[in-house]
Amino acid sequence: MTVLAIGDIGVVDGMFHVGDEAMFDAAQRELRARGLDVVGISSAPAESTRRYGISAVPRLGFAGLDREAARERAAELVAAASGERELSSDDAARGVLDALAEATGVLHTGGGNLASRWPVHVYERTTLTAMARARGIPVVFSGQTLGPDLTAEDEGLLRQALADCALVGVRESTTAALAEAWGIPARSQVDDASFLDDLIDLTTAAPTIAPGVLVSLSGWNAGRDRDEVEHAIARTVDAAAALVDGPVVFHAHFGPDDAAAPPAGDGLVHERVRAAMTAPSIVVPTGDTASSVALARSAGLLISSRYHPVVFAAPAGVPTLALAADAYTSIKLGGVLGHWGQRGPVELGDASAAVRRVEELTADADGVRAEAAARRPDRRAAATAWWDDVAGVLGG
Repeated sequence: MTVLAIGDIGVVDGMFHVGDEAMFDAAQRELRARGLDVVGISSAPAESTRRYGISAVPRLGFAGLDREAARERAAELVAAASGERELSSDDAARGVLDALAEATGVLHTGGGNLASRWPVHVYERTTLTAMARARGIPVVFSGQTLGPDLTAEDEGLLRQALADCALVGVRESTTAALAEAWGIPARSQVDDASFLDDLIDLTTAAPTIAPGVLVSLSGWNAGRDRDEVEHAIARTVDAAAALVDGPVVFHAHFGPDDAAAPPAGDGLVHERVRAAMTAPSIVVPTGDTASSVALARSAGLLISSRYHPVVFAAPAGVPTLALAADAYTSIKLGGVLGHWGQRGPVELGDASAAVRRVEELTADADGVRAEAAARRPDRRAAATAWWDDVAGVLGG
């Protein structure tokens, strides 16, 4: 029983994306715990094999294609899966075709990339689903955000792909409502990476210093003035540092996988914000998934415009100020906070609202933690039932 699982995994150019790897990691652990073998689809198959101890094959070859070329590539791959044509011997997708020959199921691990701002992912996921359908193999989508920006073409592709699935899991009420409007029976769930603390031994990953305030930012400002946004964040972090005991720690979720490398990715944003602050701060380099989970769960307060720091922290009841840049990030951040009883995000760059929220969160920190603790048993039971059902469907 082998599941072919796709996620946005594989370290390229030395840059590690914690959230994308975390969702795949959780899924492969859940499936392997239920007796299924996993083959991953990765941007760097050899690296993913070393990281997870599984077989891995290259992606389908949509990266860098314009839409017309992507349409042609999708048709070519579905025809190959149907036995109507042969791919060349050096085609990257031959690994996926070979894996499909042995697979009892296909899993799309969690993610928020099914939107028209990332057409490569729309084509890749919908094409893989059509290839599996051509082989009579069941497909599951887990932990998805759909849209909200979708062209008519992309919506049509996604609606067809999801209609052909055995199970569809979505992670926010907004996405659930969209799936319902499309006539897709979707199950509401938390993000796939919400319970990595149950799946990974975090004792060896515990941080050497617990953050009072943990900060994790992305560079996505949705067109706002960068300096204004970063100075507003600096003001907010300074205010939080005055209210929360312990150090201010910056931790990049997209950064070099080499701790000795100079700042890159999110780390560049962090350095500019740190320079604009008055409070002292330290940096914990981008690490593996386990260390990021342990760090987030140990914080006294989280300030984040990234999604997965919130996914890791909120189930542990860490009071969280989420900063949303646009409708897409607002949907995601509001969804995860809502699962754990916390209020939705504040608009990125609104320092006054952010400081007020920090004051409210620190005043009610005990209540925030109690609410998360009360919700966790039901949320965990639902996640366990989901993976039981997924394994039942995909295990042949």
